[in-house]
Amino acid sequence: MNILTGINVKKTLYSHLQGRKVTNEQSGKWLNYLCISMPSYVCAFMVFYSLLSFSMNADSAYGQAAAENKSEQIPSPSSEINLKDIPNRIVYESYRRTEGRSNWEIIMNDANDSNQVNLTKTPDIDEMYPHVSPDGSKICFVVDEGTTRRNKVRSVYYMNIDGTNRVEVARNARQPCWSPDGKKIAYLRGEYERYNQSEYATAGLVIYDLETRKHQNHPNPNLIHMYAICWSPDGNWFLGVVKGNSEYSDAILAFDANGTGVFDLAAWGVKGCRPDFSRDGKQITWGETDWDLCIGDFNIGQQGPSVSNIRKVVNCRQNMKVYHVDFSPDSKYIIFSYGSSEGGQQVGGLANGWDICIADLTGKWYKITNDGRHNKEPDWIPVTLNSKTETDKPVSVQADSS
Repeated sequence: MNILTGINVKKTLYSHLQGRKVTNEQSGKWLNYLCISMPSYVCAFMVFYSLLSFSMNADSAYGQAAAENKSEQIPSPSSEINLKDIPNRIVYESYRRTEGRSNWEIIMNDANDSNQVNLTKTPDIDEMYPHVSPDGSKICFVVDEGTTRRNKVRSVYYMNIDGTNRVEVARNARQPCWSPDGKKIAYLRGEYERYNQSEYATAGLVIYDLETRKHQNHPNPNLIHMYAICWSPDGNWFLGVVKGNSEYSDAILAFDANGTGVFDLAAWGVKGCRPDFSRDGKQITWGETDWDLCIGDFNIGQQGPSVSNIRKVVNCRQNMKVYHVDFSPDSKYIIFSYGSSEGGQQVGGLANGWDICIADLTGKWYKITNDGRHNKEPDWIPVTLNSKTETDKPVSVQADSS
């Protein structure tokens, strides 16, 4: 009986040690239990056997984990992929000098980092979070205007793909995305009147019609503290992340675009943030942790959305981060931001040294920008139009009077 008890305790200790959860105090209590419960020679044997087993198995587990991570945690040489074969251009936010001042701008370039264009070029305001319309003709984005927290405001705008004809959609708004037909923009209202950089400081989802310029509240009034929303290609669903909501927190949700149904995708193993649909709506991608990017198959059944066949595509070292993942229009690649763990992934968060990367779905990934100018929030330009702007054009601004 005493020997069986000792073996059970040994197994418990081994599992704790292997998981690196044991403390000196816990070790002392375990040894004390053995010495009280068994004769001294049995106690000594069990302690020796436990430590020997742990040492052998822990070394084996550590070596296996190290071998698995070695090939995944850093970008592959760019020479291993012909980036010129990727026809799509990209846009992203970048913090850089414009007319002698540092500010956020929206940059466009080819997938191989050539033909770079500053689409906004406005030293007095910050433009961020670019999202390209499904037909590639327009970009919606956010603008921070003002110099102090008391007079600063974040607003949603859209403009032509070449940076012209800027239109204000809504003030004190954030995190916009396009409807699949490109005729509407969904955005989130700011939670507070005073400027707040927190990504989840939101209070409700609104749909804006580009033709009528009318704003329509989403039928679900409880979409509070949402961020990183995206609209499904069939127009029936949104994905988004919620944090600090009374019902959900730190969850990726799928919710009805035209009703009040809400589904926590954690039931299918989807946890993390910043989800995105593939262009055909059959897959989603998201960041599971600061270091892991995943993809999975998205399905709609009688009970609502589900996700299957989840696999990890990108993994980086834990002193770095991978964020803002987005499917390419042909679903052959994902694009994302990558940089030091000290960088801020939130919109407007400084992230010195961050660059844009592309990964194929086998897990190989490559840096496609190399200037480290806080490059984040990338999006693809569909190849249907894929404007090849060679020079910056002046930006005209219209105010939406509605």
